[in-house]
Amino acid sequence: MTTLALGAEQTQTRPKPASGVRVRVWSRVGLGGLLAATAALYLWNLSASGWANAFYSAAAQAGASDWTAMLFGSSDAANAITVDKTPAALWVIDVSVRLFGLNSWSVLVPQALEGVGAVAVLYAAVRRVSGDGAGLLAGAVLALTPVAALIFRFNNPDALLVLLLVAAAYCVQRACEKDTGRWWLIAAGILVGFGFLAKMLQALLVLPGFVAAYLVAGRSRMRRRFVDLLAAAGALVVSGGWYLLLVELWPARTRPYIGGSQHDSIVELALGYNGLGRLTGDEPGGLGNLNFDVGWGRLFGSTMGLDIAWLVPAAVICLAAGFVITRRAPRTDPVRAALILWGGWLVVTAVVFSFAKGILHPYYTVALAPAIGASIGIGATLLWRRRSDIRAATALSGTVLVTTILAAVLLSRHSDWMPWLRATVAVGGVGAAALLLVAGRLPGGVARAVAALAVAACLATPAVYSIATAATPHSGAIPSVGPARQGFGGLGGLLDSPTPGPALSATLSADARDYTWTASVVGSSNAAGYQLASGAPIMAIGGFNGTDPSPTLEEFQTYVADRQIHYFIRGKPMIGHWGGTSTGSHESADIADWVETHYTPQTVDRVIIYDLTQPQKNS
Repeated sequence: MTTLALGAEQTQTRPKPASGVRVRVWSRVGLGGLLAATAALYLWNLSASGWANAFYSAAAQAGASDWTAMLFGSSDAANAITVDKTPAALWVIDVSVRLFGLNSWSVLVPQALEGVGAVAVLYAAVRRVSGDGAGLLAGAVLALTPVAALIFRFNNPDALLVLLLVAAAYCVQRACEKDTGRWWLIAAGILVGFGFLAKMLQALLVLPGFVAAYLVAGRSRMRRRFVDLLAAAGALVVSGGWYLLLVELWPARTRPYIGGSQHDSIVELALGYNGLGRLTGDEPGGLGNLNFDVGWGRLFGSTMGLDIAWLVPAAVICLAAGFVITRRAPRTDPVRAALILWGGWLVVTAVVFSFAKGILHPYYTVALAPAIGASIGIGATLLWRRRSDIRAATALSGTVLVTTILAAVLLSRHSDWMPWLRATVAVGGVGAAALLLVAGRLPGGVARAVAALAVAACLATPAVYSIATAATPHSGAIPSVGPARQGFGGLGGLLDSPTPGPALSATLSADARDYTWTASVVGSSNAAGYQLASGAPIMAIGGFNGTDPSPTLEEFQTYVADRQIHYFIRGKPMIGHWGGTSTGSHESADIADWVETHYTPQTVDRVIIYDLTQPQKNS
């Protein structure tokens, strides 16, 4: 019987390249099938979601028509205010819209292709250390995670972030394999830097795992490894920091206001609202502390469980088993290096997501999916190769049993949806778990059938839930997984963008070229709906939450006096105006009060608007 404690002659666990035309053909067929299935899942009926997150679609509309708006990520082509993120993800969509015109496909296809790319790169990374089967398993786990099926069909910046971080992880693995891995490490730093330009400080959560993997397993001397890491850090700072420097040095009067900040500062945005504030809950201009589930159970709870929890225990078991198996391997063992890298990614990100007190939406958990996939792919393969050892067989069996039980628990939250699935998965999981205990004694073909049954039992439920997610149109600022809108306390609908009727759209479009902004409204989501319908710039007063001090009342009055704004629209109330936050500017409320006091309302398509070019009521 084999042992989990490897001898020195067995410690180099990286598999030898497969030989034989037949094996190579089947490997290529498997990869092709995985990528084709992923593309089908992410691209099928994609336009059903319309503009998806209209907030970003309107910014893409602006960026595709104005270079300044593209550079800064403006919400409108007249450059009143930016979105509340750095604009790297928008740049990709902007290029697509410039090439193919403004439509649902040109806005959403880039994210779907980024998802296919992330699966391909994850396959390549895991394959390097554990072989084709492990790579296919890791890629399948990523592709079939429900939150991945949601985000790679949506136009939020998380899709680009995931692709860039997976590519960076691949580069770190390559750096660990070579005596001169500095350039691979620098490439990783550049990719993480651009990830910062997609989602700011969230991109840095992978760094502890990356650094630990290279320090432990890099082939050069320790001093050289430190120098290499400093070079990579420099590359990260340059690739991510150039944009912050550009925006800070750019004269404020010739660029849009930086949305999400209280002082027109992108550094404040990066370190505050989109940075440390997400951890502490101290986010001026944010929604306030809406979290009620801070702690270890959050990833399995009612808000995040259906997005990501399905395979988290399996990843933890496989990761722990992998470290046990490789504990006597040489320092430079590539398998253990990969386990450190992906395990560090998984643990650090999971801990931060579990205990963050600021704004944290369930779909952020897509950042965990690649690490879950890699941990399962590598760890399960190590265990399977040692299935004759009862300890490895027991670990495999326990992994399947825990995963299928968890699937049944998660499905019970919607007991009226496909009730037969729970029983089917439970029976399959129990059967596979029992057979895995004796898999080491079974003939090769039978053992492979047992492995296939175990994988199917574990992936069936997240796969079906992913398909249901893909089959459901999603819109608004906070999309959710599953066959029906689970929402986030109802916030998804409240942060959705309005769809104006034909009369209002015609009113906004008429004479739009005579004004800098054809209309203004509190909140970027409100502005996005009217802008996409009219095709003309709409000023988003107060930015996303309506709590940014842009414009001030005095600035707005000047715009009105100069006839730069035609209408003010009374939009849906924003979260910040419900008393959900005690910080942030109240300029938008002051502007709304001033307009309603001095101008006569009119109703078009059941929406109240004010013509700011008409005489004031008290004049």
